[in-house]
Amino acid sequence: MALPKRKSSHSRAAKRATHKKASGFGLSKCPNCGEPKLPHRICPTCGYYKDREVIKIEE
Repeated sequence: MALPKRKSSHSRAAKRATHKKASGFGLSKCPNCGEPKLPHRICPTCGYYKDREVIKIEE
């Protein structure tokens, strides 16, 4: 089994791990009210999904 010849330093390991950070998630626009929402989910503002009302939102 292959083993490293020398211990890799913390800074070298941290440089390699910089690309593993989490990225932001994409938001889509609700076709009914225009508010940002997660894709393939019911809009939390108006309660619509794909041009039909799924849940009633109390105002």
